Amino acid sequence: MKVLTAEIIAIGTELLLGDIVNTNAAHLARGLASLGINTYHQQVVGDNPKRLLEALEKAYESSNLVITSGGLGPTQDDLSKEMAAQFFGLPLQEDAEARAHIEQYMHRTGRQITENNWKQALLPVGSRPLYNHNGTAPGFVVEQDERMLIMLPGPPSELIPMFDEQVIPYLQSLSDSVMLSRTLHICGTGESAVESRLHDQMEAMTNPTLAPYAKEGIVDLRITAKASSEEEAERMIQPVEVMIRDMFGDQVFGQDGQTLESVVVQLLQEKGWRVATAESCSGGWACGQIVNCPGASQVLEGGFVTYSNEAKQSILGVKKETLEQYGAVSEETAKEMALGAAQALKTQTAISITGIAGPGGGTAEKPVGTVCIGVACQGKVWTETFQFSRNREANRRLSVVRALNMLRLAILQN
Repeated sequence: MKVLTAEIIAIGTELLLGDIVNTNAAHLARGLASLGINTYHQQVVGDNPKRLLEALEKAYESSNLVITSGGLGPTQDDLSKEMAAQFFGLPLQEDAEARAHIEQYMHRTGRQITENNWKQALLPVGSRPLYNHNGTAPGFVVEQDERMLIMLPGPPSELIPMFDEQVIPYLQSLSDSVMLSRTLHICGTGESAVESRLHDQMEAMTNPTLAPYAKEGIVDLRITAKASSEEEAERMIQPVEVMIRDMFGDQVFGQDGQTLESVVVQLLQEKGWRVATAESCSGGWACGQIVNCPGASQVLEGGFVTYSNEAKQSILGVKKETLEQYGAVSEETAKEMALGAAQALKTQTAISITGIAGPGGGTAEKPVGTVCIGVACQGKVWTETFQFSRNREANRRLSVVRALNMLRLAILQN
């Protein structure tokens, strides 16, 4: 069977109520895109048998592959599998290996087996089992009349490995071509500017293709090639990658999932340098992002959250005259904060963030979203003022992105 288009159906009343964020759909969509399978629609339905059947009917009107998440548990309202069996006219029967997996998992995790656990070992007759190595509910694949249904468990810790390790290889085996993607990450220019510079190239390209995706302060450029082999696809991608790197230079900070903070940590490791942070409106967020990276202990000396003017003076040595003349949100204050942090912790580099996150505190001269960032590197200091004009959380998050990027560029210049 050749898969042409796909639809994703997320099952669970908790998703409709907003109690849980549907991160599964994003992972599934990315995986399908990497295989060259178009996903034109997504649906979310509650734990309701009638609505699930309606969702399947609607999905197969435009797609020949449907992937669902959720509703495979042992409780009474977990009816996804039963509705799938009814939809395709297939009886359910116990799968011995699925039962053994459930028994082994429950013993391994020290949990007591209850009678309703065995409900999860029932699978539609003729389906292809997807055994669960991270939980109790198996998934499965049903193929009938040029239609394919793949049902996966809801918890991401179960769905993601099952999809990556079992579903993707199976879907790949059905295709006579290979899809390969490379994503380049850009910071320092907006999505509209990136697209404007690449507009003519993107219009002219059919294989490989080039598409921009905006994130918070970052633009991803995904190059995708379809070929008969991975080697051929790689050869097709390479000249496009070279063109982008030549065009955007140091604004390209990484590829294929590298984060800005991980790149900064790597650069500091290569230099043998350490970093200190001095934060006001970001409240330690920049320091936390660095800590998220493996190897942070080799480069991070420490961080200060100096929210008040008094803390800026007593901890970082910001001059009273600077605060009085220029204010806490100023490049002059950001400069002294960065230098003070580097001096206090004796580091080669430091970053500082001071701004008005909102929703209050803004003025006509310095509205909400005004953020001043300083970067000290080997005794030199760079400062810049940004105007984000977003909500409080977004202003804080963008401040951290810009600060880390300024530090990255300062290291590269040294």
